[in-house]
Amino acid sequence: MPRAAAVIAAALAFAGARADAPRATMVFCAPGSPGTSEEAQGAMDAFAAAVAAKAGSPAASLGATYATTEDAGVERLRAPDAAIALVSLPFFLKHEKALALRAELQPVPQGLGATERWSLVARKGRAAGPAALDGFTILSTAGFAPGFVRGPVLGAWGKLPSTVKIAPTPAVLSALRRAAAGEPVAVLLDGAQAAALPGLPFAADLEVVARSPDLPTGVVATADRRLPAARWTRIAAALRDLPTDPAGAEALAGIRMSRFAPLDAKTLAAARTAYAEAGR
Repeated sequence: MPRAAAVIAAALAFAGARADAPRATMVFCAPGSPGTSEEAQGAMDAFAAAVAAKAGSPAASLGATYATTEDAGVERLRAPDAAIALVSLPFFLKHEKALALRAELQPVPQGLGATERWSLVARKGRAAGPAALDGFTILSTAGFAPGFVRGPVLGAWGKLPSTVKIAPTPAVLSALRRAAAGEPVAVLLDGAQAAALPGLPFAADLEVVARSPDLPTGVVATADRRLPAARWTRIAAALRDLPTDPAGAEALAGIRMSRFAPLDAKTLAAARTAYAEAGR
C-alpha cells in the first residue's frame, strides 16, 4: 500500500475507534418485574460485554443497567449516556414522546414470542362485561400506565366505568387471591403470568373475562438520538446476532431473553393509536 494511502487508512481507523469511545448505556426498565438493580448488575454487565464484542467495540464503550421502578427508569433515561432503552410496552407508550424514544426492535423473552396477549382476570361470574366492574380496582404490573390498560389492552372489550381504579402492584399473586375471595378486584396479567394461572390452587374461582389483541412483549428503542446512526446499526446487528454463538446465547439467558426480533411496526402502531384514544 502506498504510504499516503496507509496514512489515510490509519487515520480513518483511528477516527472510527474514537467514534466508539463515548460510553453508551442500555437501560432496562419493566416496572413491577422482580429483582433489584444490584442483583441484576452481573447479568447486565455480561450482556453489555457480549453486545460490545459482537459489535466489534471496546468492552468499556457499552454498559447496561436495570431500573426497577418507573421513576428510576425515567430518570436514568434522561442521563446523557443513556442511549438505548429496553423497556416494557406500557413504559414505552407512556414515555415515548417525553424521552424521545424511537422503537427499533422487539425483545423476545424466554418461552414467549415477540407478541403476547394480556388477560383480565376476575372472580368467576363477577364480570360479564365492562359495566360489571363499577367500583372495582384493576391491579397489574402495568397499572402505572392506566392509558395502556384502558386503551391497548381493554379498549376493544369496551369502555370501563369512570369508577374503576387502575393501580400498580408487584404482588400479582396476592391480588389474585383477593379477586378469588370475592373482593371488588380484577387483575390484569401479562402473557407469562396468564400462562401460570391454571396452576394456582384457587384457579377454579377465577376466570379470564377479557383478553387484549396481540401486543409487543416489549420495545428496544434508541433514546433521544444520542447514538450516531452507524454505531446503532452495529449494535442492532449485534443484538440480532447474539443467539448465534455460545457467549451471546449465555448473555441472553442471563437476562431471560431468547433473541431480539425485527420491529412489528403494524402491531406497535395499533397499540399507539389505542393508547392515544384512551387519553381523549
